[in-house]
Amino acid sequence: MLVMVCGSAFAQSNQGADLQRQQQLNELQQLELDNRILANEAIPAGQRALFDYGGYISPEYFSVDDSNQVNHSLWEYQLVGYLRANFDGANEFFARGSVQYNDYVAGGSFDGLGSRFINPDFDRLYYKFDLAQYESAYNGKSINGDLTFEGGRDLVYWGNGLTLAEVLDGVEPSAKWGPITVNTVAGVTPTRTVDFEPDRPEFSYDTRRGFYGVMIGADVAQQHPYIFGLMQRDYNTQNLSINGPITTRYSYNSNYLGFGSTGPISDHLRYAFEGVCEFGNDLSDSSMVSGFVLVPVAQTRDNIRAYAADGRLDYAPQDANNSRITLEGIVASGDGDRGLTNTTFNGNAPNTPDQAFNAFGLLTTGLAFAAPVSNLVVAHVGMSTFPFPESRYLRRFQIGTDLYGFNKENASAPIDESTNRGVVYLGWEPDFYLNWEAASDVTLTMRYGVFMPNTAAFPSDKARQFLYAGAIFAF
Repeated sequence: MLVMVCGSAFAQSNQGADLQRQQQLNELQQLELDNRILANEAIPAGQRALFDYGGYISPEYFSVDDSNQVNHSLWEYQLVGYLRANFDGANEFFARGSVQYNDYVAGGSFDGLGSRFINPDFDRLYYKFDLAQYESAYNGKSINGDLTFEGGRDLVYWGNGLTLAEVLDGVEPSAKWGPITVNTVAGVTPTRTVDFEPDRPEFSYDTRRGFYGVMIGADVAQQHPYIFGLMQRDYNTQNLSINGPITTRYSYNSNYLGFGSTGPISDHLRYAFEGVCEFGNDLSDSSMVSGFVLVPVAQTRDNIRAYAADGRLDYAPQDANNSRITLEGIVASGDGDRGLTNTTFNGNAPNTPDQAFNAFGLLTTGLAFAAPVSNLVVAHVGMSTFPFPESRYLRRFQIGTDLYGFNKENASAPIDESTNRGVVYLGWEPDFYLNWEAASDVTLTMRYGVFMPNTAAFPSDKARQFLYAGAIFAF
């Protein structure tokens, strides 16, 4: 329910309007309490429950140029089904599973395993309890705050997404008291998670990392500042590789302390900012170049000292086209004595601090370039709109574009692929996309991006392209 009160330009009239509005709000709150509808426990739970189920079929096509200028083409077919059961808003169960077939064009497989069925699995499977809803439905009470508990498998998106955006098997207890919110997480990645270290054995389908964290936020006027601490522990069992005379052990245990804030600046402008420092320890590189030969060296456990930050502005003119403009900046530290920024083999030099930021978040660094957020400075401008709001068939047709510029944070440090040392500017990338909800149960999507490398930074000056097209048929 919305109450609008118009005041005059005079201060005395404004004060009177504020008092009148507060009185009306108090009356509305009292009316809500007096007329609260309790859950009738005499009615069977099945008749009080909300059940929602369905699914979709999604054919998708990918064409991707990797950093070695090799093209990978894939047709992906996915069948997804879900079930949601909610009892009086207090108890909720959700499950979503899928089966998938990957059909690679000859020689296009990323992992060399070729076309195949992906074993069925649940990507979401959790139970959630809401204390405030429980007290409202069964006891007719309105509590000053809330306590929720979620357990199972779900996506955990931490803050701005700079440090953690992973599906976890675990628990997420959360509490709210007045303006204060406390969110916690304790969970481990499902085995099929793709790891951030591409040189670790079986990194793409056998990963076990634990995450434990607390985030405390507050609602201050319309702003929401927050602080958090997050601990990541390496539980991988596939943590040893042998390449000729070189044996590499893997262990990366990191901690993150961060702060940030989100909220509106005006009716049309919103911001989000987050800064993070990373510390912990990892194992150093297992090799070194002696003359023209790669020879083994003893690995050492070294301290991590890194940082990253992300800031974003979203402008919405609130026009009929639901247009949006985004400005974003990302910075993440690099390490000058690493061979690659996110590996152990060819990684940090022994007995030196590791200054490369490596985390488990999800910030976009272009469709085609798609580098991890490590030793990067990214400038991003995005725009989107619905150009035909009055059209019966195209009113849910959206187009957009994103423009990226990429620099190194440390010119002498590497990124996740071979580049020339001492060069800061990496290149730029335009991306384009469209989304069209052609019908209530049919959605079409397309993404295209092309990375234009700086010829002074990369061994090859050839542009890299990314193309995706897909459709979702819901039922």
